[in-house]
Amino acid sequence: MSNITETTLASHVLKTMVTAMQAVGLMNTLTERGPFTIFAPNDEAFSKLSATELEELFKDIPRLKQLLNYHVVEDRLLVADVTKHSSMQTLQGQRLGIATNNGVKVNQAKLIETDIICDNGIIHILDAVLTLPSTSYLKADYQERH
Repeated sequence: MSNITETTLASHVLKTMVTAMQAVGLMNTLTERGPFTIFAPNDEAFSKLSATELEELFKDIPRLKQLLNYHVVEDRLLVADVTKHSSMQTLQGQRLGIATNNGVKVNQAKLIETDIICDNGIIHILDAVLTLPSTSYLKADYQERH
């Protein structure tokens, strides 16, 4: 079995996620530590962002890191475990909402592939990039400036 990093690197649908994880240095964390549950937007999900949004996101590494950490939960959660919760704490610090009407949703994103088991966690693939509550950006900007 592979770890989360090896699994994402081998995936044909997580290329943008891999590029983002490499940009913020998340690959080492997801190789060495765990367990983690990753809610990974596929390439199609990233393509729903405009080219300008995506470019700006990759230029703002602190914001990109916050966004990626918002897609990670520190625990090994199969989809059956995920659906037992109404929300989950992320590495970023904010909570994700979980809904089970019309399939499983994390915030507004649908889980389209689940239970990709890795040595140090689980990957679930999303059809959309999760967006952080806007107050977290303001808080981070304030902390970086002061």
